[in-house]
Amino acid sequence: MALPALASARGFQSVVAGHTLLLGQIAWYRRSELFSNRRQFASQPVEKLSQDGQLGKSASFTSSSPPSSPSSGTTSPVASSSGASSVQSLPPDWEDQLPNLENFSQLPHQDFGKNQLIETNEEFKRSLRQITRQFPAITYAFAYGSGVFPQTDGSTSSASLSPHPNPPEAITKWQKGGGKMIDFIFAPKFTEHFHSLNLMRHRDHYSFLGSFGSSVVSHVQDSYGAGAYFNPYVTVNGTLIKYGVVNFSTLLRDLTDWDTLYLAGRLHKPVKILTEEPNIRVANQRNLMAAVRCALLLLPPQFTEKELFTTIASLSYQGDPRMSLGSEHPNKIANIVTHQIRNFRLLYNDLINSLPNVDYAESSAPKDASWIDDLKLDRPMTQNMESAFRGNMVRRLPKSFRQKVYFLYQRKFGIPGREFQEMLEASADEDAKGSLKKPLGSDFDRRVAGEPDIPEMVAKAVNQTVKWPSAVQSLKSGLTAGPGRALRYVREKRAKGRQ
Repeated sequence: MALPALASARGFQSVVAGHTLLLGQIAWYRRSELFSNRRQFASQPVEKLSQDGQLGKSASFTSSSPPSSPSSGTTSPVASSSGASSVQSLPPDWEDQLPNLENFSQLPHQDFGKNQLIETNEEFKRSLRQITRQFPAITYAFAYGSGVFPQTDGSTSSASLSPHPNPPEAITKWQKGGGKMIDFIFAPKFTEHFHSLNLMRHRDHYSFLGSFGSSVVSHVQDSYGAGAYFNPYVTVNGTLIKYGVVNFSTLLRDLTDWDTLYLAGRLHKPVKILTEEPNIRVANQRNLMAAVRCALLLLPPQFTEKELFTTIASLSYQGDPRMSLGSEHPNKIANIVTHQIRNFRLLYNDLINSLPNVDYAESSAPKDASWIDDLKLDRPMTQNMESAFRGNMVRRLPKSFRQKVYFLYQRKFGIPGREFQEMLEASADEDAKGSLKKPLGSDFDRRVAGEPDIPEMVAKAVNQTVKWPSAVQSLKSGLTAGPGRALRYVREKRAKGRQ
């Protein structure tokens, strides 16, 4: 293994050589809708379906928190909902505009995307924000994982098992005495500048790579894996944390196109957003809607609520080597959904409610205020399997991911290369002026959606998207975390996988 040699490297060229030994010639993996017999929809154009689907659904569940009116992209608004239905907060055609926003007042609706603002205890949220304030300026930040949202029954643990040296009381109470390392993602606009300032403040957070300066750190971050740089096992405000740094543009692109699903997949699950930016809120809403559509393409006509959320939560784990190598708990995905069902409902209900081709078989479910906290997970759901609906879903998949699905069917159908290239150009998201085109399902989209193997093909495309960047990112941890912390992380993950 090349890690010992790398650890003793004395110059930048040794790092390059270490990259060659460890990563070979790896380069970052970049771009390369119970409709209750709604037959009236089936006879209308797909464009009309999408709009009428929103108008035809019941009002969404909303929380009782007071609304807020954010005016800048630097501070996360208070999680809330004004009681508006998804008809209002998800206006027609909101997906058909490129986000280029300067502040939150330019969102499609004042409540747009507030489903993303999952609530936690106020003191706990304040403690998390105080941690982020120990770092240079961050444009978008969120905390995630079992340290923020429990994946077990929540039984109290012994404080002696806590990994935190001297945590704030709010964190100890939220984690019920024991606690786990808290994971963060930080997305500054300019990561080299961020690393330069962060190295001056927290040199001890970095491995030996930090000795070569911010340009090398940024190069390793951006050029390999999914474009993230993780520093694990560092203590801030008496709390053990792991934080990943990613370029703002990389995060925005993955949310929009699903280049790697490494970041977009984390946001498919409930997270605690700590610092907000309006363009990311729009992009993440598109990301969440894409996750619903992708899951529906993987599911049969009838399924349960748990199956839907489990399919969504599992997307970013398909192809992840940590799952196949026993580095994650075997019931991790089921635990996430079971113990976070309320937050999954809050996150996705407006989006499910806006689609005309999927609904709860028990139509009263989402209208009942008690439903949001009901632990019943086997509520039946149903989706319309007509080609007009499913072809529209294929066409609205994120660009990079959709092209993978297209390539799989090009090989299956034996479509000549030139003809296929012309088809790709015709299905481009942008027109010649750079504006988004109306994404209506084509004959090819409907043909693909009607194939009996569409679940297998979509699953294969997910695997292709996740596997390589995730594997390289894992290998890169030997450099970014350093051999000692990397081995500690692997040991703890393997121990968790054996539980």
